[in-house]
Amino acid sequence: MKYMILTYASQQDYDGMAGKDTGQPAWTPEDFQAMGEFMEKFSNELVESGELVETRGLAAPVLTRRIGTKNGQSVVTDGPYAETQEVLAGYWIVECESFDRATEIAARLADTPAPEGVRATAYADIRPIVEGQDELVE
Repeated sequence: MKYMILTYASQQDYDGMAGKDTGQPAWTPEDFQAMGEFMEKFSNELVESGELVETRGLAAPVLTRRIGTKNGQSVVTDGPYAETQEVLAGYWIVECESFDRATEIAARLADTPAPEGVRATAYADIRPIVEGQDELVE
């Protein structure tokens, strides 16, 4: 079965990683480097175990466009969104034996190096990937 592991961040988080003043404890260059090294090792271990299908990090929310509908017309809204609004920051698609195994994999993300304030609020979601419309309803 395939699962998607999703991580989240706000524009404020991205700004902090870029060294901008956010009013929160700053990311140091060493913090940022440690995070990158952790993510590379984490992903490489999933490649070695044969469980990684795909992984990507996403650009800052300021670079986002949201498409919606208003009065029957498409509406495009450019970021940035509110500093505190969390959006998808990255994902891994893994193929593994069970939901429990996907959860074990995602739980390892709690070890990602980051300033303590970031670590305290970080979380990941794990969702099964459906292969067809009949799997959408249970």
